[in-house]
Amino acid sequence: MSQRIAKYLARCGVASRREAENLIKQGRISVNGEDILSPAFLVEGTETILFDGEKINKKDQTRLWLYYKPVGLVVSHKDEKDRETVFKNLPNGMPRVISVGRLDLNSEGLLLLTNDGELSRQLELPSNGWSRRYRVKVHGFLNEKRLKELEKGVTIDGVSYGACKIVIDSKQTTNAWLTITLNEGKNREIRKLMAYVELNVARLIRISYGPFQLGNLKEGQTKEIPLKVLKEQLGKNFQICE
Repeated sequence: MSQRIAKYLARCGVASRREAENLIKQGRISVNGEDILSPAFLVEGTETILFDGEKINKKDQTRLWLYYKPVGLVVSHKDEKDRETVFKNLPNGMPRVISVGRLDLNSEGLLLLTNDGELSRQLELPSNGWSRRYRVKVHGFLNEKRLKELEKGVTIDGVSYGACKIVIDSKQTTNAWLTITLNEGKNREIRKLMAYVELNVARLIRISYGPFQLGNLKEGQTKEIPLKVLKEQLGKNFQICE
């Protein structure tokens, strides 16, 4: 069955669909010796498809890993500032993978990795209703009334942030540990929310993404989700290749 080249590349784990579209526009993809410049170009999957001159392997079975991202790594295959990246620091034996969403440089914890770019796109959609849960250490004087305001949703610098759930796990005079649950993780959302109530984030650890938990993983470790468990967790709303 024919499908758009951008979707095919995502399925093969080359990149997310959006990133694949950029690769195509840059002239880095060829099909049967012809450079392709349109993401809408149709392929069957039987063609010889090259990325920067290297043959792209046919789609493998969909796989998903849990990964404990350490602080100080960029979630990118290539960083323009030449900083260390997640993908250069994965354990030996990992295939080419892409991330489901991101964590910023100074955040740590659960990052989902997959060899299926289309699955990555599906898992990132806000319409899935999957929550992201974080353990957050903050410095400053805790104002519980203002935290309750955040739970209802606020607008900061013209950006609307939806409702969230905040639980105070422990607190001292100017230090506290919070558990914050978001339904949609916008760029640096927790840091901006905390700054809004005059709290500084000292540590930010993502501990769950939808049904997937960080558990006992240590920094830099990965754990693959067995296919049977993956299918059970994702349900019928997600397409995976077997």
